[in-house]
Amino acid sequence: QVQLVESGGGLVQPGGSLTLSCVASGSIFRIYRMGWYRQSPGKQREMVALINSDGSTNYADSVKGRFTISRDNARDTVYLQMNSLKPEDTAVYYCNGQLALTRDYTARHYWGEGTLVTVSS
Repeated sequence: QVQLVESGGGLVQPGGSLTLSCVASGSIFRIYRMGWYRQSPGKQREMVALINSDGSTNYADSVKGRFTISRDNARDTVYLQMNSLKPEDTAVYYCNGQLALTRDYTARHYWGEGTLVTVSS
């Protein structure tokens, strides 16, 4: 059993900042890639930012230079620092983790329930 829990969403004005957190818990042997995705009504879920085991990152073009993903392996936590927020950033943000459980050879993807970010005046 693995659980990913996001926090930090809320209402923020355009140009503001927000930091999201995601904590993974359960019988986790190792966490590989972690990332943030988002989805707004009528739109397909899209990748926002990824961070791999080696610390390398990948960002959607729409958030490059504004968002920063990081991870704290000791706490099984991934963060998303969001700056210069725009109304088009409004979405439910989901945490994703590629994880291997203890006594399991297979790495699987797990999703959090999501946290809503609303960018509006």
